[in-house]
Amino acid sequence: MMESPGPGAAWTGATPFDRETFRQFVAMRVGTGAPVFWYGIGEVSTYPDGRRVLLIEGCDTARLIRPAESPDEAWQLSRKYYVFRDPETNAVIKEYNGKPAPPIAYPYQYLTFRLEGGRVVTSVEQGAGAALVRIGPLDNFILRRLGPDLVVSTPLFLNRETPRGKYEAYENYDFFLRAAEQEPRRRYQMAWNRFADQPAFLGPGRAMLQMIGWRVDRFDDLPSTIRDCIVQDAPMWKEPPKDLDEIRALQK
Repeated sequence: MMESPGPGAAWTGATPFDRETFRQFVAMRVGTGAPVFWYGIGEVSTYPDGRRVLLIEGCDTARLIRPAESPDEAWQLSRKYYVFRDPETNAVIKEYNGKPAPPIAYPYQYLTFRLEGGRVVTSVEQGAGAALVRIGPLDNFILRRLGPDLVVSTPLFLNRETPRGKYEAYENYDFFLRAAEQEPRRRYQMAWNRFADQPAFLGPGRAMLQMIGWRVDRFDDLPSTIRDCIVQDAPMWKEPPKDLDEIRALQK
């Protein structure tokens, strides 16, 4: 255990998950059955010079399914939609130096979480047809306590061959569960960092993507800046997939 400069022990290193902390993490990340909406906003900076070239804003919406036969397992059905914005005008960028600048849009992601001996093991499915990708099982969840609050980190190191060549990336989510708060956007918060190839429309090079975000429990509670984008350009992203049948259809 590491102690803060103040009185009492405020911070601990990684601790095992038990059923209660697993339940708390799942309820934070995916909800309890009704859709939840994670808003994120941040920026894209070139590497290694650190020049801010884009803003990024979006939403990750998710729905929980729990297998009836397994209290130690949970499934996340989700979609992600993020737009790029001009760092000076905040306008949504749809073209950059004459090239299309499409949003980051996942029609679905399917994640499973399973509690095994104090660890959370996860797997991810995304893509369709020949581009269907399955990642995992991964044992990369780190649980820490910050006083009465929980912090769950999920570092991910990607190094694989794709039809377009080798793909390497690092990303990390930190999810914060604030024990003293009740309103979702104050109780559930996150930070995300990613180091990888920069968006293709920027040309070759590496970039850092950084976002902060929070959860709301209704689409209408998202900031209007991203809510209006989804309503106008991507209405399917107003809610997560309804069930596994919808995901299997999207995978074909």
